[in-house]
Amino acid sequence: YCVEFRTESLSQQCALETRPYARWMQYLREGHTVCVTCQPPAMSTATQRCSGDGHNAHGDKILHWEAIGNSQCQGTWKKIRQLEHCSCPLVHSFIFT
Repeated sequence: YCVEFRTESLSQQCALETRPYARWMQYLREGHTVCVTCQPPAMSTATQRCSGDGHNAHGDKILHWEAIGNSQCQGTWKKIRQLEHCSCPLVHSFIFT
């Protein structure tokens, strides 16, 4: 499944990332909608959910995220909705880890 989030805030370190495999962090923006996929091995076999997917979050609850590969690139987002059938666009798409 996938979860859509609206990015509320992010650290300046995201924009400063220049390593080739991590340049995607430069494109994160406040107010943008991102789509995050939950799939194995991040998915718990017991709950069939990914940690941090905001399952019980509704409305204005602010959730925290951190980029893999650069712990200084972090921020907050709000859950918009969960999609059982993923249709994430190629840009602004991420995977839970």
